[in-house]
Amino acid sequence: MTAKEYLNQAYWLDKRINNKLNMGISLREMTTRTTGIMSDDVVSHTRNVHSMQDAISKLVDLENDINADIDRLVDLKHEIIGIIEQVREPACQIVLEYRYLCYNTWEEIADKMQMHIRSVFRLHGRGMNAVEAILKKKPEFVSDCQ
Repeated sequence: MTAKEYLNQAYWLDKRINNKLNMGISLREMTTRTTGIMSDDVVSHTRNVHSMQDAISKLVDLENDINADIDRLVDLKHEIIGIIEQVREPACQIVLEYRYLCYNTWEEIADKMQMHIRSVFRLHGRGMNAVEAILKKKPEFVSDCQ
């Protein structure tokens, strides 16, 4: 795994969590949806209780998955912070944190650091080289979250 792949794990896990949250919203809406039928005929209509129970069960399972993913994301970010803190140059650390932990764009990073974007790219390159060297020395930090 390259340094970039390693550092991007948090971003992709965060995206998966957001997708699952959106699925949970849809599932929750489905479990609370009720429809009424207006008719002159008196007919006994029973709802399919089993499908409602299935939907609720799936929602609970999904929420448990989301909580497990959030726990993994917190652990992964903590691990990534530990790697970034080993980079010697503080400016490189800041660029890496903005990019891989805060998910800022290059323009946002340049603006926050009050630098030209090319300077940000140079710092990023140096930081990535340092992370690559750290990962080669300590492969136990490389996580399998992806």
